[in-house]
Amino acid sequence: MYRMKTRKLGTQGLEVSALGLGCMGINFGYGTVTDKNEAIKLIRKAVELGVTLFDTAEVYGPFANEEVVGEAVAPFRDDVVIATKFGFDIQDGKSVGLNSRPTHIREAVEGSLKRLRVEIIDLLYQHRVDPNVPIEEVAGTVQELIREGKVKYFGLSEAGVQNIRRAHAVQPLSALQSEYSLWWREPEEAIIPTLEELGIGFVPFSPLGKGFLTGKIDENTRFEPADFRSTVPRLSPENIRTNLIFVDFLKRIAQRKNATPAQIALAWISAQKPWIVPIPGTTKIERLEENVASTTVAFTEEELKEIDAEAAKIIPQGDRYSEGSAKLIDR
Repeated sequence: MYRMKTRKLGTQGLEVSALGLGCMGINFGYGTVTDKNEAIKLIRKAVELGVTLFDTAEVYGPFANEEVVGEAVAPFRDDVVIATKFGFDIQDGKSVGLNSRPTHIREAVEGSLKRLRVEIIDLLYQHRVDPNVPIEEVAGTVQELIREGKVKYFGLSEAGVQNIRRAHAVQPLSALQSEYSLWWREPEEAIIPTLEELGIGFVPFSPLGKGFLTGKIDENTRFEPADFRSTVPRLSPENIRTNLIFVDFLKRIAQRKNATPAQIALAWISAQKPWIVPIPGTTKIERLEENVASTTVAFTEEELKEIDAEAAKIIPQGDRYSEGSAKLIDR
């Protein structure tokens, strides 16, 4: 098994591979469901390549994603870190809104433990901040679960600075998971400085801009209605046409570094802080190998400054979420 470099998330002892695997897309979000055997093969290949952080959630499927991840990593349980999330009300196989009430958190955790085939969840995130439940109650419930030996580490996803601080004061956070990429740099304003101050790790999702930064999407790309990207304003045909300038810029750097645009985008994120661990998702083994190889791409200070300067000249067109999804983001 390949040994990838590791990184520490938070100050509570959580250590993971420098790159994780976001498992959502295996059977949720993109309108397709990967064959179970193929999905297991992909996840086990990731383990072979040195990936130790696997990210899932009860709402992905719902439920099916956790089951696949649990089965795939069962033979390597002691060598991997499984992250999952609670926070949605799931009825008749569909999410019907947010729910982070303490009793619901406990129900969700019991379900996740069974589906993941584990006795303890390594990293438990609140999937989205629930405005109807004080974050202190959420953190307190997770703290109880940690004391009971059902959870090891606590995280939040897409939380704003105030809720990060309030939760951390009750139960120290090991990680925040939020969107971050060369294409979406808002976390640099307040989130990343707060995480640095408090000693919390950062796990960026969509580090490849929902696939856009790979260079495999152009103005002729049409997403199926069941693919959530069909609702993303930034990925509308007219905005893609304008935003391709971003991919051209990545291709120029990639050519110089003998890498791919995806590898440049991932390596850039990792170069920002030593406690950042991106979790790109894929369903293809060749893309998985490409992403893992990004951990060997290094930049000089001059190159990072050049990328920053070039990227700053480009204003991405379109919002990163549809109006409905944007309402779930904590500010």
